Amino acid sequence: MPERRPESRTTTIEGTPLRWLEQPASEDRSGVPVVLVHGIPTSSALWRHVVPLLPGLGVLVPEMTGYGDSIPAGAGRDIGLAAQADRLLAWLDGRGVREAVLVGHDLGGGVVQIMAVRRPELCAGLLLTNAVGYDSWPVPSVKVLAAARGLVARLPGRVVTSSLAGLFVRGHDNAATAAESRRTHMRPYLEHGAGPALARQVASLDVRDTLEVSPRLAELRVPARVMWGDADPFQKVEYGERFADDLRVPLHRIEGGRHFTPEDHPDVLAAHVLDLHREVVQRRR
Repeated sequence: MPERRPESRTTTIEGTPLRWLEQPASEDRSGVPVVLVHGIPTSSALWRHVVPLLPGLGVLVPEMTGYGDSIPAGAGRDIGLAAQADRLLAWLDGRGVREAVLVGHDLGGGVVQIMAVRRPELCAGLLLTNAVGYDSWPVPSVKVLAAARGLVARLPGRVVTSSLAGLFVRGHDNAATAAESRRTHMRPYLEHGAGPALARQVASLDVRDTLEVSPRLAELRVPARVMWGDADPFQKVEYGERFADDLRVPLHRIEGGRHFTPEDHPDVLAAHVLDLHREVVQRRR
């Protein structure tokens, strides 16, 4: 049987277009989809190697407003983490999703933390991988971009994408994957105005979004996983240890792994997602 590709869909949430990829459930009857949320400077394409390794599960892969091919929708809108979380919660409500396994990487990890704390009844399970949280972000290089966002907005697209190249080199432990990742994620920037897009993204980053919810992470009573590339130069493994402590789970280290775990280690990540989903389903029986 040929592999089914995720379907691209679009809706509107309070006047804001929202795009996502959807893999309909073909075997799982639990009614608990997996929601995969990306970070910066990526898009829903971050999970392109993970979704095929989740056969049978219902999988929803939203694209945050102002990122990827949703860059144009970010103009004039709040694209901070708290606003993204509220938008995704409204989207899930509109789809009739009552429970979901929330998976987040980088900024997406911050978004799913906010979602889980604000709506614990929706969060059936939580997986964080090299996620922002507490006071771990924005990282120094992004702070520099934010401080110079007026200049960044005026730079030619190729200059902007070249300046981001170092993030991919430093953030991957596989050179070939880093090159593929850069090509994948820089395409939307070049097509939709790299300078203004990046300027809006970095201007929206506010550490208070995660500091506000971090004291309540330990109150969550859900199955959880924390998976970390322990050589991540951006989100240090010490923060992974802190998440694991708050969520009362072991830290699953990827020795020598760096930041972009969904791209460098999709098999490991998919295995943890499948294991977490099984636990969620077993608890509901």
